[in-house]
Amino acid sequence: MLPRLWIKELKPINIEGGFLIDGFPSIGFTSAIASESLMHASPYELVGFVDSLDFPTVSIIKDGVPNYATRIFVNEGLKVGVFTSYLTISDPHHRSVARLMLRWAKKHKCSLVVSSAPIRVQTENKDQVIAAGSTPAAREKIKQAGMIVLQNGTIPGVPGALLNEGMLSGQDVAVVLVDVDESGPDFRSSLRLCMAMSKILPGVSCDLGLMQKQTEIVEKEIREREKETSALKESMYG
Repeated sequence: MLPRLWIKELKPINIEGGFLIDGFPSIGFTSAIASESLMHASPYELVGFVDSLDFPTVSIIKDGVPNYATRIFVNEGLKVGVFTSYLTISDPHHRSVARLMLRWAKKHKCSLVVSSAPIRVQTENKDQVIAAGSTPAAREKIKQAGMIVLQNGTIPGVPGALLNEGMLSGQDVAVVLVDVDESGPDFRSSLRLCMAMSKILPGVSCDLGLMQKQTEIVEKEIREREKETSALKESMYG
């Protein structure tokens, strides 16, 4: 039985023709850190929450205000929506989370869903970005952004589910492959991911100096929240 998930929207949303960024930490923290850091560079507004009977019951207090652990932010000027979470999504939830995001993207008429996968990819040019696309149109968008389309490989987790479900539904999905340095902190991979996203998402830019400071803070915060929610989950269900 697939996990039950739902979205609670707080206000009307208009990002028609825009983009959705997957910021779920399903495989490592790179995508979560990059998406959180991107939102520090431009004004994003909290527009909704994601909840599930299978998520631990927890409230994240930010500046005195209670929040769900999984939230949706939007910048209507850039026409960009971001799903971001302090929860690491476990294997049984990957397909359900992917379907939830694709339904939301279809509802709000997003033209492209962008995710990432921290996978080691050998290229002669370290600055060359490789990405996978769910449809011919998505693969063309990847080429137009100056990236190489992945021809053979394996992409696990929520990003892999997004590609498969996007292929079936005809939704354009691009998954950027991030070369992760396992010996270093996640913020380095997040900086590389931010730069890659700026190539495929019009209007999204990266202030590297600001991002390096913010990503270190965000990485620490996400890791702390992950420990807290994991401990809660173990006490409840262990």
